[in-house]
Amino acid sequence: MDFLRRSLLSFGLLVAVSGLSSAPGVAEPAETITVASTTSTEQSGLFKELLPAFNQASGIGVKVVALGTGQALDAARRGDADVALVHDTAAEEKFVGEGWSAKRYPVMYNDFVIVGPKDDPAGAAGASVVEALRKIAAAKAPFVSRGDRSGTHSAELRYWKEAGLDLGAVRGDWYKDVGQGMGPALNTASAANAYVLSDRGTWLSFKNRGDLKILVEGDKRLFNQYGVMVVNPEKHPHVKAKAAQAFVDWLVSAPGQAAIAAYRIGGEQLFFPNAESR
Repeated sequence: MDFLRRSLLSFGLLVAVSGLSSAPGVAEPAETITVASTTSTEQSGLFKELLPAFNQASGIGVKVVALGTGQALDAARRGDADVALVHDTAAEEKFVGEGWSAKRYPVMYNDFVIVGPKDDPAGAAGASVVEALRKIAAAKAPFVSRGDRSGTHSAELRYWKEAGLDLGAVRGDWYKDVGQGMGPALNTASAANAYVLSDRGTWLSFKNRGDLKILVEGDKRLFNQYGVMVVNPEKHPHVKAKAAQAFVDWLVSAPGQAAIAAYRIGGEQLFFPNAESR
């Protein structure tokens, strides 16, 4: 799909391709599908765990295009992917409602956290997410936003609204919009000693933490659900619907769910399978 790479690069988007055929012990795939997914699933290392197992079970290869959720859904709408695996339930339901997919499948969840400076100049530690944002805004403490239409960015905007703050009115030099994925946003926050909303999986796999640590967690609002959808071949006849459905079926099967649950960093589980909730 050279046209896919050219079209994405022309918009300056992050493209991450996972080539299974080069991994040790992985069979050369008879067929390869493209999955448009979030940067969190790629940058956390989850796909490096899952895709070889799926390839071994099915003989199907997977190329991953890692984007923010909004951009991943746009790629699927254009027919530039066979599957979308993202984390913005409202946007996913809209995607299905518009006919771009026949069904959305819950796959797994983790949670968001607010990471910030260890000295916590805004006094956000231990607060709810909305109270923490109020404190950060009141202190005009440095805050980094992904600003990329990702599921994380959508959640951040929702939390500002729930905090009763008009971000357009209160934002100033203290609020930095990077327009990039979770990894670059965390790097920016580390360099600036700033607060940032992150999914827990990417944070756990992030190495360049500097003086940052988790300050806000455990609020039920921070729940982060992931869903997967096959792109409707009636919209794009070239979609590899059978192989794409095989990937989805494996993700929500007992082996796929067990592989998700088994992925850990430093002994800590990053994602929690919940396909049975569908």
